[in-house]
Amino acid sequence: MISYKTFKLENGLRVIHHLDNSKSSAVVNVLYNVGARDENPNKTGFAHLFEHLMFGGSENIPSYDTALQKAGGTNNAFTSNDLTNYYIEIPCQNIETAFWLESDRMKKLAFSEESLSVQKGVVVEEFKQRYLNQPYGKAYMHLRENAYKVHPYRWATIGKEISHIEDATLDDVKAFFHKFYNPSNAILCVAGNITLEQTKELSEKWFGPIKTGIRNKNEYPQEPVQVESTHFIAPQINAQQAIYMAFHKPSKREQSHYVADLMSDILANGKTSILYSSLVERDEMFSSLSVYVGDDLDPGLVYIIGMVNNDKSIEEAEASIWNELGMFKSRFNNEEQLNRNRNKLITAKTYQDTNLLNKAMALCMAENQGDISQVNQLISNYNLVSVTDINKLANNILIKENCTTILYPNYAK
Repeated sequence: MISYKTFKLENGLRVIHHLDNSKSSAVVNVLYNVGARDENPNKTGFAHLFEHLMFGGSENIPSYDTALQKAGGTNNAFTSNDLTNYYIEIPCQNIETAFWLESDRMKKLAFSEESLSVQKGVVVEEFKQRYLNQPYGKAYMHLRENAYKVHPYRWATIGKEISHIEDATLDDVKAFFHKFYNPSNAILCVAGNITLEQTKELSEKWFGPIKTGIRNKNEYPQEPVQVESTHFIAPQINAQQAIYMAFHKPSKREQSHYVADLMSDILANGKTSILYSSLVERDEMFSSLSVYVGDDLDPGLVYIIGMVNNDKSIEEAEASIWNELGMFKSRFNNEEQLNRNRNKLITAKTYQDTNLLNKAMALCMAENQGDISQVNQLISNYNLVSVTDINKLANNILIKENCTTILYPNYAK
């Protein structure tokens, strides 16, 4: 169980406090309720761009990293389709430095043509290295743009195309900042050997004077039910054939998300899993095969990814997956296998909760999800999953009509 207290500042900032007297360090985590799904479809990649811009200096702090390093702290950030998260780990005695740094850039980020140009260059280079010039680099971009028709999950956090970043103007990024980066649209978690009273005092001192803003309503067009399978042949040539499949699943806020998570592990987590043991070990159809569930807040995807051995055809490899899924949907009743995978997930969750930063992020994410108490319900949610639940969900979603497939064939054949 993760203990916590919450309070809210007059400007709308939600604050979470977690006390851990066993730590000599503290974590200050700031989650902004803005991700790639909140972008203009013609100006994508902005939430991720801000992950870089937010470290470029603010009104009173020309060098964010220099000030933090002097206080013995470290920091990082990440962006998803749903949110942007920034965190600092710092010795408890220097925690006020973290409050100063985070509040100053929330209050007034230092915008300049020079800083924007530098960070645009960094993001464009990342786009090229991670997506355009990597084997299978655009696989997930292809999946999203084919699986989603109306929901803004149809583009990745990096953006739809490089030109959206290259063409971003100073006015564009200022408007994005003022719309989303304000106290009403943020969640602050302070975790470690710091009292609730200290947290309240420092939060009021550093964040209290910041002008309030508008909280993101998170209203998006609902994706219609997929009723026809989609195949896309990737134009990129790679050394090995590959299959990427995606099936629509319910929202993370629903119990069926945990059913899907356990189902994915039963299918392909470890050498004794159903797909791995049959299609990698026994039939040698694939050199590797994995199944996992996306962590999106809105209805997301279950992924199956397989690297096809080049002495097999991609058609027979795809057929073999469907054959195994068919048998799984009609025959799975292994309570022991369910419990074994459930115990692995619970053990991993318990271990994660020993880490201060993981706890701070989990608290912020649960609050952003709409119910902070869910941070302590994950194990219960997994314990509720039954074999019947898995059979029902598998038969509902692991069907061809609900599947988007990206194929990387062997062009040499």
